[in-house]
Amino acid sequence: MSKKNVISIKNLNKIYLSKQRNSIHALNNLNLDVKEGEIFGLLGPNGAGKTTFINILAGTVIKTSGEVYVWGFNLDKNPRQVRASIGIVPQEINLDPFFSPRNILELQAGLYGVKKKDRITNVILKLVSLDQQADSYARSLSGGMKRRLLMAKALVHQPPILFLDEPTAGVDVELRKNLWENVELLNKQGVTIILTTHYLQEAEEMCDRIGILNKGSLVALDSTKNLLNRIQTKRATFKINQKIDIKDDALKSLKVISNLENEICVSYEKNKLSIEELINLIKKNGTKIDDISTDDGNLEDIFLDLTKN
Repeated sequence: MSKKNVISIKNLNKIYLSKQRNSIHALNNLNLDVKEGEIFGLLGPNGAGKTTFINILAGTVIKTSGEVYVWGFNLDKNPRQVRASIGIVPQEINLDPFFSPRNILELQAGLYGVKKKDRITNVILKLVSLDQQADSYARSLSGGMKRRLLMAKALVHQPPILFLDEPTAGVDVELRKNLWENVELLNKQGVTIILTTHYLQEAEEMCDRIGILNKGSLVALDSTKNLLNRIQTKRATFKINQKIDIKDDALKSLKVISNLENEICVSYEKNKLSIEELINLIKKNGTKIDDISTDDGNLEDIFLDLTKN
């Protein structure tokens, strides 16, 4: 059974007018569907339109044209239901330093009109591992705890869709791991996650599908696996017992990256050249191969390829 679309975007445009009356096209005929229960990565360089997109759904930026459906609700006709369907974890940490996590969540639930009897403050605090700090001042929390508190704030009205805007910018390795565990836990409970990130390795590991935005246009949209399969260039490094003389294009698509006394590093196109042919070429001169390592390229290569001007 195919999963339903929880977000459906059709021909979405946002044009900002600057003081000089120049128009800036922040989003350019964007078409995008996000499926229920997936972790969807929205990538792109600074200024690509990622935050504009999130802000349109959050209701803080007004779109210029196009149709937006969230959880079946039309943004123009049911803006409140759209907002109620989404939780947003912003990039900036904006918390009242003199409120405790419990106060902050209770206040947020009130703003969303969640009745006292329907609030799940304790459940959320436990979910983001802040139950021990529930009644401490927010200013006494570590950076990591503050990040998790932002996530908790986005969950008070139990939205089915969670947006994470650069959730791990400037965050240490330990905390990043902890945040991802939280995200995966939420996802397992059925929450659809959309994240924008600069860390491409993160998107590669976490996301089911990825959309790449550049200058307001969607330049790629596919499963992470398919995007990675698009990379044809492969790198291979051979540890050898003597220096050998190999020129570029000794075999089809072969490029020598470095050639040292006991090591040669080359790149080649997977569809034009097999590793066997390469090994045979190196062994031809009576050279002994002690070790081989290969690198398949990663999302970064695609990203750079699609976003270079």
